[in-house]
Amino acid sequence: MSLRHILQSKPEASAFLMLMFLTLVFSLLSPAFMTYGNFQVVLQPIPEIALVAIGVTILMISGEFDLSVGSVFALAPMVMVLAMAAGIPLPISMLAGLIAAAVVGLVNAAITIRLGLPSFIATLGMLFMARSLTIVISGGFPPPFPRDLDLWWIVGKVDLLRVSIFWLLGVGLLLGIWLRKFDFGSWIFATGGNREAARDMGINTNLVKTTAFVLCSVLAGFAGMIQVFRIKAIVPSMGTGLELTAIAAAVIGGAALTGGIGSVVGAVIGALLIAFIENIIILTRIDANWFRFAVGAMIVIAVTINKITRDAAGRGKHKDGNDE
Repeated sequence: MSLRHILQSKPEASAFLMLMFLTLVFSLLSPAFMTYGNFQVVLQPIPEIALVAIGVTILMISGEFDLSVGSVFALAPMVMVLAMAAGIPLPISMLAGLIAAAVVGLVNAAITIRLGLPSFIATLGMLFMARSLTIVISGGFPPPFPRDLDLWWIVGKVDLLRVSIFWLLGVGLLLGIWLRKFDFGSWIFATGGNREAARDMGINTNLVKTTAFVLCSVLAGFAGMIQVFRIKAIVPSMGTGLELTAIAAAVIGGAALTGGIGSVVGAVIGALLIAFIENIIILTRIDANWFRFAVGAMIVIAVTINKITRDAAGRGKHKDGNDE
């Protein structure tokens, strides 16, 4: 299979090639980049960023956006920590936080689907509401984090990796299989690609979008919990700006803004690319203000490559149709 065909059939292929190229360039720019200690630092926050990016990607595949994930990233663990402070066991407290995240996703879906508002507007409003709610329930001050918890099963260290990376791999594998091998995953792609056609096929597009909204919020809430477990502290402002980082990772990873295209692998690669760029800027002591410039440039490059390959694929199909 030629490189052109791989780029056309795999939305994450261009991001993977970009990752390989930048890894080579960064290793030349700084000898410290490919070291054991540096990768320990780089990989620590990857599970949190990538989990949010996966949720955002799946929602984008269904044809919608969620700008509230950064606020849910703080709200869900805040509910969890407050529940633990009230004496509720950790598993039940975690469940309470995930339920709070799911409720946010349901509200986003209801506003978008039932009221007919664009998801961009609905979730922009929820961004402010969920953040405000996080601050209100915390009383404006970070609640104390319990110190007697055994958290090895979620953030413990295994050599240079944390256990949370295996949670990411497990969740990513399950959702990747779900998207590619199960009917509901096909319904998500069909709904994002052409909602009217999906309806004509008998697909309940409202259920598909609602499921994607809830999944996106729950993954954001779970990612927030992982970060709180890792740093053993919580503040109402955590996750600020994360929604843009997640959308950037999704787009860099090959997700189409118009819906119907994307992958779990692409979301993870996009998150890795963003983390690598931030890391090399620190290692080479470049002005940190160049970080967002670099991320923006990657978005433009990734979207341009994907557009060129999709246009080429479309022209090829059109030509084949004419030949017949």
